[in-house]
Amino acid sequence: MSPRQESYHNRYNRTTGMGQTALQVHGEGLGAAGVGEYATGDYRGATTAARFDDPQAEFAALRGGCGVYDLRFRAKISLTGGDRMRWLNGMVTNNIRDLSVGRGVYAFLLNPQGHILGDLYAYNRGESITVDTDCGQAERILATFDHYIIMDDVEVANLSEQVTALGIAGPKTPDVLAAAGFAIPEIRALQLKSVMGHGAECTLVRGEDAEHLSYEIWVAPERVRQLWDALLAAGAAPVGSEALELQRIVSGVPRYGVDIRERDLPQETEQARALNFNKGCYVGQEIVERIRSRGAVHRKFTGFIVEGAVEIAAGTKIIAGDKEVGEITSAASVQFAGGDKTIALGYIRREVGVPGREVTIGAVKATVVQLPVTDSVLLQEEKSLEQHPA
Repeated sequence: MSPRQESYHNRYNRTTGMGQTALQVHGEGLGAAGVGEYATGDYRGATTAARFDDPQAEFAALRGGCGVYDLRFRAKISLTGGDRMRWLNGMVTNNIRDLSVGRGVYAFLLNPQGHILGDLYAYNRGESITVDTDCGQAERILATFDHYIIMDDVEVANLSEQVTALGIAGPKTPDVLAAAGFAIPEIRALQLKSVMGHGAECTLVRGEDAEHLSYEIWVAPERVRQLWDALLAAGAAPVGSEALELQRIVSGVPRYGVDIRERDLPQETEQARALNFNKGCYVGQEIVERIRSRGAVHRKFTGFIVEGAVEIAAGTKIIAGDKEVGEITSAASVQFAGGDKTIALGYIRREVGVPGREVTIGAVKATVVQLPVTDSVLLQEEKSLEQHPA
């Protein structure tokens, strides 16, 4: 480990390791009045709220009302220096070079063999780039950055002591933000803007999901509890990491270390949003381009629906026609109006993974679905059950 890498390692462990988030440090009374099942747990490299009440009710708030949640499990890394745009463009799979000020992109960090070392968002802040990733990935990403900064004018800083974040999601989010004193700007997906909210200077970032509105609110750690209380008072429901996992799986968003592993290739993940084929060279680009020029990979990441609440462990094999054709990486049971459903994510042979195809996962029947699992698809499934009861 180089001296600079050791410095990053020590600074990372001091500020972003498995300790409590800034919100959890002031955790007494975090839930709304009457909430009685508050529990914490490790989530994506940080200790945060696992639940405030019933995770299914919290998930319902994210889909049909407004939920607020701690995002301190996301680490913030700053890149400054005259070479920062060119250098990061040569490190990741998406186009950083042409990124407008105030805009962000999702990208992979690869090794020279084209395998995925991590995923991240990169935002052009004008005088700097902010890299946003899970706390559980931050140390490795910092070490990889350090390895590739040689004669480049690039400085890397961990912003963990300066910035924390809350997330807020659901169709009633604009009303809640307005009631909490936010003037909501017109911004697009992965666009950010500085705003004032409840007397605090914040950065507001709009989420990617076009069907389900969400924002991130980046704020100084000493202001986060005040902002949290204001959003609850304005009508938001507190949401823990268990409900966030339900939302992630139903939305078909892969999680690095769970659904995306180092052995996976970028095109297998079906995350076209992470790739740009016109940006020029970057680490691992030769393999990515070779896959594109030779045709599709053999596996694809996709979703599955199982009727009823079923426990499906990661690694459970997918069978079609007596042949093993894939494996599950994540699964969650969710309560919908038409009954419980289990949504699973995983990899399947491309020729088998056609939406509507019936497969067997372990010992249960499942249907392949396109990701994300949209509300219209879930509604169709519920109507099908009403018309053809078991």
